[in-house]
Amino acid sequence: MATRLVILGLLREQSLHGYEIKQIIEEHMGDWTNIAFGSIYYALGKLEEEGFVERVATEQEGNRPSRNIYQITEHGQIEFLRRLRELWRVPQRQYFDFDLALFFIEALPREEMLSYLRGRVAGLEATLAHLDAHQADQDALPEVPPIANAIFEHSRCHIEAELAWTQDLLSKVEQGLYP
Repeated sequence: MATRLVILGLLREQSLHGYEIKQIIEEHMGDWTNIAFGSIYYALGKLEEEGFVERVATEQEGNRPSRNIYQITEHGQIEFLRRLRELWRVPQRQYFDFDLALFFIEALPREEMLSYLRGRVAGLEATLAHLDAHQADQDALPEVPPIANAIFEHSRCHIEAELAWTQDLLSKVEQGLYP
């Protein structure tokens, strides 16, 4: 759902080819969405089949493969708004693969388990540092809308909560309260 919404949303602003969509996602959305490069082209094909986008041109530079340029259709505008409104209306429950690792934690030797938890804490701290740096970079770009700060704060709140929870879990494991 996210891939299709992003593509439609970006095409509302201008006609783009798949690689441009990928670049925008990587440069401006990479910290808070995980849209894979391959899924962009698949979604573009499906959106075209369904009449939500249309190919308006094909360009080729030198020996490089040709690129199809897409624009959103009127039907696509309606679909974009439908998907956007659905995200606002329907609360999303998050599922974490890490909880599966936690469920089976007893299968690991204690020192290995502690090593993973310490590594997770360090990784979350590094993620927060990266997020801060990337937000500062994005703030300096005139094309990045002010609402991006709210998105960064949303991500930061989740990562800080995960960090605090992981630190607490590590402490409890170190104290012997958990396996």
